[in-house]
Amino acid sequence: MARGGGGGCCPPMDLMRSEAMQLVQVIIPAESAHLTVSYLGDLGLLQFKDLNIDKSPFQRTYAAQIKRCSEMARKLRFFKEQMSKADITASPTQLNGTHMDFDELEIKLGELEAELTEVNANNEKLQRTYNELLEYHTVLQKAGEFFYSAQRTAAAQQMEMEANQSGQTSLESPLLEQEMTTDPSKQVKLGSLSGLVPKEKAMAFERILFRATRGNIFLRQEPVDEPVTDPVSREKVTKNAFVIFYSGERAKTKILKICDAFNANRYPFPEDVGKQLHAVQEVSGKISELKTTIDMGLAHRDSILKNIASDFEQWNHLVKKEKAIYHTLNMLSVDVTKKCLVAEGWSPIFASIQIQDALQRATLDSKSQVGSIFQVLNTKESPPTYFQTNKFTSAFQEIVDAYGVAKYQEANPGVFTIVTFPFLFAVMFGDWGHGICLLLATLYLIIREKKLASQKLGDIMEMMFGGRYVIMMMAVFSIYTGLIYNEFFSVPFGLFGKSAYACRDSSCSDATTEGLLKVRDAYPFGVDPVWHGSRSELPFLNSLKMKMSILLGVAQMNLGIVISYFNAKFFRNSINVWYQFIPQLIFLNSLFGYLSLLIIIKWCTGSKADLYHVMIYMFLSPTDDLSENQLFSGQKTVQLVLLLLALVSVPWMLIPKPLLLKKQHQQRHQGHQYAMLQGIDESVGAELGEHHEDAHDHEEFEFGEVFVHQLIHTIEFVLGAVSNTASYLRLWALSLAHSELSTVFYEKVLMTAYGFNNVFILIIGVVIFIFATIGVLLVMETLSAFLHALRLHWVEFQNKFYEGDGYKFAPFSFALIREEED
Repeated sequence: MARGGGGGCCPPMDLMRSEAMQLVQVIIPAESAHLTVSYLGDLGLLQFKDLNIDKSPFQRTYAAQIKRCSEMARKLRFFKEQMSKADITASPTQLNGTHMDFDELEIKLGELEAELTEVNANNEKLQRTYNELLEYHTVLQKAGEFFYSAQRTAAAQQMEMEANQSGQTSLESPLLEQEMTTDPSKQVKLGSLSGLVPKEKAMAFERILFRATRGNIFLRQEPVDEPVTDPVSREKVTKNAFVIFYSGERAKTKILKICDAFNANRYPFPEDVGKQLHAVQEVSGKISELKTTIDMGLAHRDSILKNIASDFEQWNHLVKKEKAIYHTLNMLSVDVTKKCLVAEGWSPIFASIQIQDALQRATLDSKSQVGSIFQVLNTKESPPTYFQTNKFTSAFQEIVDAYGVAKYQEANPGVFTIVTFPFLFAVMFGDWGHGICLLLATLYLIIREKKLASQKLGDIMEMMFGGRYVIMMMAVFSIYTGLIYNEFFSVPFGLFGKSAYACRDSSCSDATTEGLLKVRDAYPFGVDPVWHGSRSELPFLNSLKMKMSILLGVAQMNLGIVISYFNAKFFRNSINVWYQFIPQLIFLNSLFGYLSLLIIIKWCTGSKADLYHVMIYMFLSPTDDLSENQLFSGQKTVQLVLLLLALVSVPWMLIPKPLLLKKQHQQRHQGHQYAMLQGIDESVGAELGEHHEDAHDHEEFEFGEVFVHQLIHTIEFVLGAVSNTASYLRLWALSLAHSELSTVFYEKVLMTAYGFNNVFILIIGVVIFIFATIGVLLVMETLSAFLHALRLHWVEFQNKFYEGDGYKFAPFSFALIREEED
């Protein structure tokens, strides 16, 4: 993995180990604290520790400044919402451009918010009035027809009732009708209400009105041709225009309450024809004036937002940067004199000179009379883990970190994952036609990575873009294994020469290997194409892929055990070398290493020995004669020795380690069981302090707990050696499934459609074949193989050596803030 930023001062990087870290203390003068933290944020190589963890956020020194930043961030979010509503996008600007003072920006943002709020409030009032006038205009048009129709009907009824001489009333007649039949001097003048009600509520509105007034109203409704904008919700709503004729104030009160409950907007309607015409003209004039005023207000608002958009990114970054600086300053301890701040944090050792340069620049630029003090502290704390990665290696490192972050300077599996992960994926996905499709899709992401990096992508596309180099490696290895399997969309090709076999006579034309003669040397690379379609194809490929899976699995597990040796040597843990690495290596290779050797011998000699029988009876009947299952002379003796070694290695792993740990504990604390004398010399106290602290921290050694822990690990390894080896057979299973699915799609879809000799059916077959290939083989199978390769690395490989109980190095860095913004 590439190292960055160290220049000539950096030591050579160990790819297997994380960067060497140190705990540093920086004493910063108060007048240069802000600029110092800012320069360290630009550098991004110091992880600050929180020295005020016992204080709440409101008790810290810079709580007021953070509150100011939060308020400014709120204003910027308000501006962003307004720009989004107005379809105005923020202009991309150079973040290192003209610097604006933070106090000036605060004042400017406040002024812009006040101006924009006022413009929005005025526009909202005007828009509401405009929508009300539009509704009023609609009511004037619709209600006029209702009003005169109702008046004509009422007049006709009045004349009919006056002509009726009976003068009798009925209990079934509505009260309104009864009042109209009484003495004209006692008649009550009819009142009217007009307005608009949502169409979906119109039926319920009518029923409630008739129930509440016992039918003593006259209601007319008619749908409005087009949806109108509601003045309150400002949404397009389909409404009905209505006119209600009623009698009495009591009825009016009920009607008004019901109108309010149904969000029915009411508008006055003059009875006089002249006043109606005047009202229509007046409303039309006001609508035209308001429209002009609203357009001018919107233009003014857009002008303000465009001015904001030109500097929005600059302002947003500055506010986030300032807030991050003050958050960091709140983690620093303030000296009792309040003239300096004390910072502690982790940094890579190679960054010491760069950090000191940043401190000196901050002192000069802030014109401070006193410089910052940089010193390295001694500590027993576990440092964070820091691997420097680039755009190629970062995705592979993320695969490892998703399982667990490496312990400080523990061997990094990410180095091996760059090769082993795409290779194991390709073993399951081997088809060079599918690999080419995957490669082309990935090359598009890589070629356009600069453009795509600045765009908003969906979750799935974002994931694919982040792992584009992983997918590229997977595609390249898939092409390689596809050439070995000799499969191009399940079709074999003789790319590397002619087949080694030829037909003895015409009887072998039925695609069987019977009747084939070997007429030339073996096919130079990969599987001979003659196997495809033969009766022996499936047994041959099954045997090949199954045995290959075991070989790959045993090789990778051995690699994991070997890495555990380098971990033990690095941490100077000789116990793990002698009582963990060696017995584990012996146990695994006595059984499955031997099985791998037998597979290779069988391939080389062409023996027909049954390896299942050999391995089973190696345990059940180790002294029996091997007969036809013997692959080499002295095999029985070798098997007895290997079985004995496997049996011995189990107690070798289990018993000595707890006993030796107990002995080491007793030796380490022998002579430190007494308390230190008062008044002892400080230099002696400092020298013995570390040992005394160790003795205090580890007073008791729980042998039973350590033994049980070792017993669990031993059982886990012994059983895991079997289950993990079997787990690698998924390489064979998924490879077989991928090959068979590809064959089915090719023969049952494409070839079947081709056999009809019909262009239309052929086109349908080709379309189905393409969609099936993309959907099943290039998407689902890719995801399946990816997840299985992930499992093989996390469980079968990494559990041999990887603890993964560390924590990431998280420096204070403005570059990380920009990445979060993107």
